[in-house]
Amino acid sequence: MMRFLLLAALALASAAEPLPVRGIHLAAPLPDEMDLALRFIREALPREGVNTLILEFNYRYRYKSHPEVVDEPALSRQDLERLAAACREANVRLIPMINLLGHQSWAKTTFGLLRSHPEFDETPGKYPDNQGIYCRSYCPLHPEVHNVVFDLITELMDATGAADFHAGMDEVFLLGEDDCPRCRGRDRAELFAGEVKALRGFLARRNARLWIWGDRLLDADLTGIGRWEAAENGTARAIQLIPRDVVICDWHYEAPHPTAPFFALQGLSVVSSPWRKPSVALEQLQIVRRTRATAAPPVAARMLGMLQTTWVGFGPFVRAYFGEDKAPRPQVAEAVLCFRELFQELRRTE
Repeated sequence: MMRFLLLAALALASAAEPLPVRGIHLAAPLPDEMDLALRFIREALPREGVNTLILEFNYRYRYKSHPEVVDEPALSRQDLERLAAACREANVRLIPMINLLGHQSWAKTTFGLLRSHPEFDETPGKYPDNQGIYCRSYCPLHPEVHNVVFDLITELMDATGAADFHAGMDEVFLLGEDDCPRCRGRDRAELFAGEVKALRGFLARRNARLWIWGDRLLDADLTGIGRWEAAENGTARAIQLIPRDVVICDWHYEAPHPTAPFFALQGLSVVSSPWRKPSVALEQLQIVRRTRATAAPPVAARMLGMLQTTWVGFGPFVRAYFGEDKAPRPQVAEAVLCFRELFQELRRTE
């Protein structure tokens, strides 16, 4: 009985320990939102207990190495240095992000990399105005693509002083296409894993750590989760091929699928990532805590915590958070509510 009580007490203590990652992901602010951004970082993040901020810059930064990829409006190096300084003041780890491999377009707009380097396209010359596809991808086997991508990563990390980098890599539907002279006929899991390895290897040389979204590493058929939050095109097997020091952001928005422990059991560190539904976020948090309290120590240690996502733009989210937008769009209001309720629970129990 005494042994049982001791184990129960240790489990409760472990569950109550502050999670290593208590984060939020946001699109980077626009240049005219910088004052708002600095106020949010300095005032709101410490108050809420946030210790990790992922800012998705993509091509909205004035890259010196490849100015041709810049999407306007773009932030300056001084802007990034001010964001990084505010994060240091708030004891918040800043992780810059470019969504790589997939998500190289949206609707009719092709973003900076493929707009300026159409030779990198996985489906060159196809899908005018991006009709008939979700998003474009770049070819991970193009001999010049990493020369550009690595330069962009270097600039963001140098400007922010970051020690981690988020490469996105979610919802990659165009990969190993017959239209690509390099990728056609190749194993999609190996192609996906190869890109993860290339990015991770580059970052490792900087003593930096790679973060990615986890959906392409889950099998849609086996899990029943579907083609958005898991993969139908054969990339799931890449989970066996990628380095074990990659951090997985396990996003699920409509239901709290218990996949975070699966990643941890595979030897990968993982954060659970909700969006709009507080009930989903709070159950994801409970899964993280239960696993940290009951799993073997190596698995428990890989359950790093929570990452709130937003997907509504920096300004709309922050203005709604501060109460400065009295009639925010429904998705904005939902994301703010989810953030508030998740972090209220984190503060209450930690």
